[in-house]
Amino acid sequence: MKTIAQQLNIKDFPFIIKDKNGKQTYYENSKGYWRKYEYDKEGNEIYYENSDGIIEDNRSTELTLQEIADKLGMDVKKLKIKEQ
Repeated sequence: MKTIAQQLNIKDFPFIIKDKNGKQTYYENSKGYWRKYEYDKEGNEIYYENSDGIIEDNRSTELTLQEIADKLGMDVKKLKIKEQ
């Protein structure tokens, strides 16, 4: 699998992508090492991954009961949430 810099034929390193808030979302060096980040609305890092296979995932998802039922293909009236 090609890195982003390889796909874009980038020759100037380090190759860095930032979001609209100036936060680094992608970094790649000339040896093909890369890392990527995601941030929440407050600018806190919630996801990190690198080319060595390290992944730190602190993302969360909020769904309504109807959305959960739809994903499971069942009637929402039959959906019950059990405490752990």
